[in-house]
Amino acid sequence: MTPTSPRARRLAGTLYAYAFLTDLVLLYPVYALLFADTGLSVGQISSLFVIWSLASIALEVPSGAWADATSRRRMLCLAPLCTAAGFALWTLAPSYPAFAAGFVLWGAGGALASGATEALVFDELDRLGAADRYARVIGRARTAGTVAVLGSIVLAAPVLGFGGYPAVGAASVAACLLAAAVAVRFPENRRPAGPDTGSTGVTSSAARRPDADLTLPAGRAAPTVASGSVDTGAAPDPDGDELGWWQGLRAGVAEARGNRPVRRAVLLVAAVGAVWGALDEYTPLLARDTGVALTTVPLLLLIVTVGQIVGGLLAPIGQRFGSRGYALLLAGSALALAGGALAGHPAAFGLVAVAFCGLQLASVLADARLQARIAGPGRATVTSLAGMGTDLTIIVVYAGYGLVATVAGNPVAFAVAALPYLLIAAVLAVRPTGDRARRWGATPMGDPLQPGSSSR
Repeated sequence: MTPTSPRARRLAGTLYAYAFLTDLVLLYPVYALLFADTGLSVGQISSLFVIWSLASIALEVPSGAWADATSRRRMLCLAPLCTAAGFALWTLAPSYPAFAAGFVLWGAGGALASGATEALVFDELDRLGAADRYARVIGRARTAGTVAVLGSIVLAAPVLGFGGYPAVGAASVAACLLAAAVAVRFPENRRPAGPDTGSTGVTSSAARRPDADLTLPAGRAAPTVASGSVDTGAAPDPDGDELGWWQGLRAGVAEARGNRPVRRAVLLVAAVGAVWGALDEYTPLLARDTGVALTTVPLLLLIVTVGQIVGGLLAPIGQRFGSRGYALLLAGSALALAGGALAGHPAAFGLVAVAFCGLQLASVLADARLQARIAGPGRATVTSLAGMGTDLTIIVVYAGYGLVATVAGNPVAFAVAALPYLLIAAVLAVRPTGDRARRWGATPMGDPLQPGSSSR
């Protein structure tokens, strides 16, 4: 692992604080109650969730291209401000139009940060020679966000008792404003494009190693390949300026579509993250079906949340996985998920927690592999495409889960949802050996992950 420089530590610390504050939203556990107490029907509340999803999907890729064309740090500053405006609307003028507008603003805030966050962090770490730390940093950032969600659940009740919904809304707005202030501390050192660096001015590790696998070699500089060895579909601006919004959008889409390793990584991010991300919304129903008292349900959910936290922290270990190790991670998580759900016993929620631990780790590693493979100037755009794919897949999972759960119940629906992970694991496990050897053979001389190494 590359030694951590003070600048890399500052970047990581800023990211952790930003992730924590953006998820320290006391409205999280009570906003559905706010809608209901305002007089909205279940149908109206469901329509708000649809508006939220559609806003996020519609703005995801354009905002990523905007981040590539302008300033990613600026996107990270604007994102929580949009969310704060939405929460302020909910607090000051609770009504269906205000809730709908607030969800549009919340969706816009999420879209502005999605893609821009990963792109800024990876490029800055790469510039500091610490790109191999990306999975560790992103994993810890996700852990910080999960801890913040736990904090919001704990704090919501006393704050609600003290000042009602206005107090909870004000606290949520304050957290978003603090997140915007923290975002100002993000470094951004993107330089005008040169003949060998593309529009970011940084020779990414993906360009040095276009067919990087899940593993990011530690402490070694990868050999540089000639510029243009990876066809991203976009050439550097001959005038040395950064790409405009439309050019950046086209460059990112072209790379995701025309570069097979990038395309596969985008699809993996969407497939791995969407299923368990959607299932997370249904874990309270699964917990209730075990027969425990209603007051015990939060304790079972706490176990699952701890599993997610551990999964984010295990990223440095997961970086040593090859394709077969990653396949085993997915398969083991799928079996634990199905077994824990079908057991129908509260103690089996430990297996569900193990599954969510493994799937959180798998999501972090899939994101790391995507960042390592992106070589063109549209890093935020490509990452946003993966985010849009995740959002679209989540909607499909919601619909499928509803159908299966209605017919067979929540435990069976969880078990069925585990099947895609087994399919992905099988595809990764049976990939031709020659392809594995070629890709791993491209690692630097002396890397312990050469074909035939026991460290796989």
